[in-house]
Amino acid sequence: MRKYLLGLCLFILMAPITAQKDAGSAKTIAMDKEMFMERIVNYQANPGEWNYLGNKPCIIDFYADWCGPCRRIAPILEELAEQYAGKIYIYKVNTDKQKELASLFNVTSIPMLLFVPMSGQPQMAKGALSKEQFEEAIKNVLLK
Repeated sequence: MRKYLLGLCLFILMAPITAQKDAGSAKTIAMDKEMFMERIVNYQANPGEWNYLGNKPCIIDFYADWCGPCRRIAPILEELAEQYAGKIYIYKVNTDKQKELASLFNVTSIPMLLFVPMSGQPQMAKGALSKEQFEEAIKNVLLK
């Protein structure tokens, strides 16, 4: 009986950790400067040179919490993160907190979206895109 209870307790304690780990793989990812330089491009070590460091194509959403259009596309990006889990990353950069990254990409209006393929130059899109527009860009820019 003790072994059963101990096993049950361990299962109950470990279940949320496992579920959280699996759920995290299909979510948008908040990005700061340090993560950007590790996963996207190290612009300090290689100024003026684009050399994507990621292992999957990605979308970077430059947004702010107070921005209405940014809030409208947030659930779309979450759906796409789940739909394309394992194929692309979707990162979010809060322009109020990450001013250097926003400045680096000359983000003057939001939402501003950066589509980063595995090879070639990234492409920017301004404004709130529809889910269909995102899917078209994913298909034609990121997964071509």
